[in-house]
Amino acid sequence: MEIEVERKGTYKVEALREIERQVQKRWEEDKVFEVDAPEKNDGNKFFVTFPYPYMNGRLHLGHTFSLSKNEFIMGYRRLQGKRCLWPFGLHCSGMPIKACADKLQREIKEFGYPPVFPKTVAKEEAPVDNEPIIKDKSKGKKSKAAAKAGGADYQWQIMQSLGLKDEEIKNFADAAYWLGYFPPLAKQDLQCMGLKVDWRRTFITTDANPYYDSFVRWQFLTLKDRNKVKFGKRYTIFSPFDKQPCMDHDRQTGEGVGPQEYTLIKMKVLEPYPPKLSGLKGKPIFLVAATLRPETMYGQTNCWVRPDMRYVAFQTVWGEVFVSTGRAARNMAYQGFTKDDGKYETLVELVGQDIMGVALKAPLTKYDKIYTLPMLNIKEDKGTGVVTSVPSDAPDDFAALRDLKKKKPMREKYQVTDEMVLPYDPVPIIEVPGFGNLCAVTVCDQLKIQSQNDKDKLQEAKEKVYLKGFYEGVIQVGEFKGKKIQDIKQDVKRKMVDKKEAVVYMEPEKQVMSRSGDECVVALCDQWYLDYGEEGWKKQTATALQQVETFTDDVRKNFEATLDWLHEHACSRSFGLGTKMPWDEKYLVESLSDSTIYMAYYTVAHLLQGGTFDGSKPGPLGIRPEQMTREVWDYVFFKSAPFPKTDIPKDKLNRMKREFEYWYPVDLRVSGKDLVPNHLTYFLYNHCAIWPDSKDKWPQGVRANGHLLLNSEKMSKSTGNFLTLTGAIEKFSADGMRLALADAGDTVEDANFVERMADAGILRLYTWLEWVKEMLASKDTLRGGPPTNWSDRAFVSSMNKGILETATRYDRMMFKEAVKTGFYEFQATLSKYKEIATEGMHRELVFRFIEVQTLVLAPVCPHLCEHIWGLLGKKESIMQAAWPQAGPVDEVMNEALDYLMDVAHDFRLRLKNFAEPKGKKGASQPPAQRPTHMTIWVAKTFPTWQHLTLMTLRKMYEENMNSFPENKDIAKALGGLEELKKYMKRKVMPFVAMVKSNVEKQGTRAMDVTLPFDEKAVLEENMKYLLNTLELDYIEVKFSTEAEDKVKEECCPGKPLSNLWVEPGVEVMFVNPQPSCGHFSWPLPVRQGDTTDKVLGRIMRIERGIKDATQVKLMRYDDPLVGPRTMPTFNQPEKGKTAIPESAVFTVNLETQSVSVSENGKSVDVGRTLVYLVQ
Repeated sequence: MEIEVERKGTYKVEALREIERQVQKRWEEDKVFEVDAPEKNDGNKFFVTFPYPYMNGRLHLGHTFSLSKNEFIMGYRRLQGKRCLWPFGLHCSGMPIKACADKLQREIKEFGYPPVFPKTVAKEEAPVDNEPIIKDKSKGKKSKAAAKAGGADYQWQIMQSLGLKDEEIKNFADAAYWLGYFPPLAKQDLQCMGLKVDWRRTFITTDANPYYDSFVRWQFLTLKDRNKVKFGKRYTIFSPFDKQPCMDHDRQTGEGVGPQEYTLIKMKVLEPYPPKLSGLKGKPIFLVAATLRPETMYGQTNCWVRPDMRYVAFQTVWGEVFVSTGRAARNMAYQGFTKDDGKYETLVELVGQDIMGVALKAPLTKYDKIYTLPMLNIKEDKGTGVVTSVPSDAPDDFAALRDLKKKKPMREKYQVTDEMVLPYDPVPIIEVPGFGNLCAVTVCDQLKIQSQNDKDKLQEAKEKVYLKGFYEGVIQVGEFKGKKIQDIKQDVKRKMVDKKEAVVYMEPEKQVMSRSGDECVVALCDQWYLDYGEEGWKKQTATALQQVETFTDDVRKNFEATLDWLHEHACSRSFGLGTKMPWDEKYLVESLSDSTIYMAYYTVAHLLQGGTFDGSKPGPLGIRPEQMTREVWDYVFFKSAPFPKTDIPKDKLNRMKREFEYWYPVDLRVSGKDLVPNHLTYFLYNHCAIWPDSKDKWPQGVRANGHLLLNSEKMSKSTGNFLTLTGAIEKFSADGMRLALADAGDTVEDANFVERMADAGILRLYTWLEWVKEMLASKDTLRGGPPTNWSDRAFVSSMNKGILETATRYDRMMFKEAVKTGFYEFQATLSKYKEIATEGMHRELVFRFIEVQTLVLAPVCPHLCEHIWGLLGKKESIMQAAWPQAGPVDEVMNEALDYLMDVAHDFRLRLKNFAEPKGKKGASQPPAQRPTHMTIWVAKTFPTWQHLTLMTLRKMYEENMNSFPENKDIAKALGGLEELKKYMKRKVMPFVAMVKSNVEKQGTRAMDVTLPFDEKAVLEENMKYLLNTLELDYIEVKFSTEAEDKVKEECCPGKPLSNLWVEPGVEVMFVNPQPSCGHFSWPLPVRQGDTTDKVLGRIMRIERGIKDATQVKLMRYDDPLVGPRTMPTFNQPEKGKTAIPESAVFTVNLETQSVSVSENGKSVDVGRTLVYLVQ
């Protein structure tokens, strides 16, 4: 179910979609994105890749967000003149498809066809574990399968949610059917987006594609020869149902979860055994507790069990009996604890109360024996259900033990005697700075924790002491006394393991569910693995990482953290789809391991495969899969490899070799950040292994992004907050969607696709298109001549600045910023030009702007830009065009333009406040008469106190390593200056705060004491604009030195002051007698000394449709009394009227409310009605 938001109409979207369909058809016909290596390597290439998406459903907006980064940078690099290649593979290897197909088979078998499923019961939410864990791993935690399932309980229902009918769903019970169904749909969806992909190079993975299968076999034979692939027992996440390791891509939930190592503390049950265990007399019985803090065992005072929890006693291979939960026993059975792998023999089933109050012998503690006591919040989904108690250092343990000591009824309820509890006090074992040697006791007292039910406070307590205890704590007892905990943790564990007081135990960090639907365990498996922990390989990969452009420090640190913890990675499995391990065909190559260097296969795929995804037809070279021997692959990919024994002609192999040598290395790989700790790190490792002596083949760039939110929430089918790629295109158009994706975010933090913003983007794009059409239609009416006036020069400089800033942002793959400067701010530049170009926009500059805007927006919105490019008369596709050349940027002019816009806005606000005065306490007053005149006061320099403050601030800023010192230090320094003392309290520090804020926005120029431009000249040169925008009759600009003291003191450079007043006049009716012209009659004032130009300007402010004053004729009636009352003669609007010459000057008599005009030295009464005619 996709999210639905009510919309008013779809006309604009349909218009854009029609343009997109036409443009995409042209691109496909012209094969615009198909590219081959040239005969001679010119080095002018850009090779970008994206982790191939999995083909078990339609692509969604999350996929689209990540791959859009590739798409945008490809468009930009093409404009830079690069030969660009983006191939796109489709992933089918691994568990998901096979597991889904098998589920469908089981569902048909169990529930019939079409299946009738039982009613489901709402599932309880799994408890959240908030235990702080000290770990050295950096792993992605996000699981995608749950959101994809959309709340469906059965695979059949999931397929129905994709819009499939029952008769088609049954075909998906065959895994092979998936390989032919979803890949073509993926290509179709991506083409509708306008992806710049060379589709000749597209392939599906698995042995269904014999060419790709051959390539992966070559890769792994090479890795094995180089001792990178090894065999042995390793701990791994394992699916008991599938009977094989369960890697990330094979999981329904728990992606990124790995094995967590615990120390399993053996606490020996002392005789006499409790009744439930009496049948095991003579056998050593141990309650086993899994701990992450073996160093704290010196402080054990008791052992916790949950009274109502189910436990089992089972036999181990060592002849001992362990007591734990069944879940933990199942995990241990896969780690060599039991006779038969994966099975454990239950000797006794019991609940916690059956072993309550049992005496135990625990390792390391000072007490000869401790007892099992009740704890009610032990979880079944983690650990063994048996918990050691160290109240000195664990806040939970201290709170629970204190409760038992205080509450006799509680002890009686669980049949615990006083001697089992009261003599046992916390044991000081670790000194923690700030918390002493009983840190749990200290923090519980500090937070006023009353009982074990204070969950939130206990969580806060644990966070305060656990990490600090690990990194700063010093052990106070035992043979390691005086050493830091982080240095002796492993030694304590090893000591107990060697003395058989503990064993190493593993379980998943969090719950992991396989695609087959069973809960995974940690198993000690025989398996083939890639030895990523091997020191030489790791060091080489670290070297490779140094040359990789990661674009952000966060991504580089994530890579470095992964290199620190990464060791072995299982690369084989027994179930699923994929390539068989070449030397051990009972195993398949795991899906994260066969996807590390396939970018090399892209370079030759179009020559091997004949336009088919599965390689079922030979390509243009006519090479058969069986001809691609290991020696042939060596020759293609290794520069120094000898020519192989083969019947493939040498020129054909040389062509393949040329393709590889030209396109490699990968210039950029784009992915979600969750692939850094696995796939992207393996990508680096394997390139180093395959090309160890060819650093020029190692990856050059990795761009990782955050996940995508939809309308500020996680995407999920179950909540309806979900969009597929096709759904987004239908809703917003391809370019509308792309614009919103670019604007969604660039960092590794989660981005946000907001539908409301996408709709706004559609409006912007459509408005832009319509304006371009309008300019093309009115091209001849635009101003000609040299574009040299002030507004023209400001427009050109702003355009040049926009080109350069946008290029910088594209280079850094900061597409949100690129859209900001290259579209939103670029359009704002146009709006400013329209506003200040009082003589009309210049034809040459308007069309220069259209061309530049089209080019800089093309990487993000290529369809619309291609269409506009054609409207401009360009014959060649915009895909062959070049990035616009920027001319010189006049920064002083740009600052002056910003200044002009700011002061105009400020003056408009002052005019509004003048016209709407406020009474006492904000009460409204009758509207004042609108001002007609203004004096603007500008300052050449700052007032003395401000000048001195700025000079002092700049000095302190520079002396403080280009940052401001504390306010108290600033105040002290300024307060010590005699000239500032009288201003300190009310003026200086508020001024300082304003300057600091401005420095954050504008940089250090905010502390300049003069402006880089002539403020008075800028205002005077744009006087016509100011008069129009402020709707004033007269403005004069003066220096503040001519004003009264208050103005002198408050006026400063860049912050002009103003005086407003109303110049009286006589109201005259201006009429237009022209029939069907769309012009109206208006009452407007005429003032003493008005010229014809001033009066016409007043008319044009009302009649916005009149753009050129030279096309307006001002006339008076020959008889000012009778004329206005006479019916005008049709088509003779000038009859009975005389034109008022441009040189005329109006005279008004305010007492008689009369108006006259001086013409050639004569004064003529014009009455109270005048005529204007528009030619």
